Amino acid sequence: MTNTVKTTKSPSPTELREVFGENLRKLSKSHDSIAGLCRELQINRTQFNRYLSGESFPRPDILHRIATFFGCDARILLEPVDDIDHPSQDLLHHPVLNDFFGQQITNVPETMFPNGFYRFSRPSFVEPNQFIQALVMVWRVDGFCFVRGLEAKAAFKQQGLPWDVKSREYRGTVMMQEEGITMLSSRRNATTCSFGFLNKVPSFQSNFWVGFATRTVQEGIDGSRAVRMVFEHLDRDTGLILNAARHIGFCTEDDLPPFHKRLLRTNEAFK
Repeated sequence: MTNTVKTTKSPSPTELREVFGENLRKLSKSHDSIAGLCRELQINRTQFNRYLSGESFPRPDILHRIATFFGCDARILLEPVDDIDHPSQDLLHHPVLNDFFGQQITNVPETMFPNGFYRFSRPSFVEPNQFIQALVMVWRVDGFCFVRGLEAKAAFKQQGLPWDVKSREYRGTVMMQEEGITMLSSRRNATTCSFGFLNKVPSFQSNFWVGFATRTVQEGIDGSRAVRMVFEHLDRDTGLILNAARHIGFCTEDDLPPFHKRLLRTNEAFK
């Protein structure tokens, strides 16, 4: 008895070019002009027209650029675009915003803001003459930079809020700016949100950032809505991390690490 193996005929180069050209025509319809689209993709108009007509294939790097721009993958060479299950496309990479946000701000190089643990200090938003020290972790997944931390337990207790880890946890994303980085973070279900900006500070170990943090509350609420903030990179140094963990929560100005206190300029009003 002879076993037979069923084979599937591979599409010819001509068929592949036709599929890709048809897909590209459909994807291009959402843009006002082909000329503008070519400028955004940084592809020669004549060459792009050859892709549209099915006369040629793009090089691998150009294919990657096209697929990333439209939120597709390399299957646009093989399958009709209407049959492809698109991966979820995040808001900042939507074609409407891609030129204004997109990869140019979500791709934060580690040389700019490395992974690991950070100790940060800032004035309390709600307690006059008090400061907050905390730990956060920065890591990267799928090319995006994320931050995770816990709100101060004492602050939740004072407000009569649940102070378990799940209630106090916040997460956010780190993004590039012209002069530094920004952070947008929130507790679960967007219970509270905050926005921060940091710029690297020249230092011996090049491990400090200074900027400000803001909270999303109505005007008139007691306390500040914007304060200075200092981040110190501890990397994964267990000794430094454990020492910082012993001092998280509320503290006085005298309890701040000396260089944190200096960078916070506690004797100057925040402008």
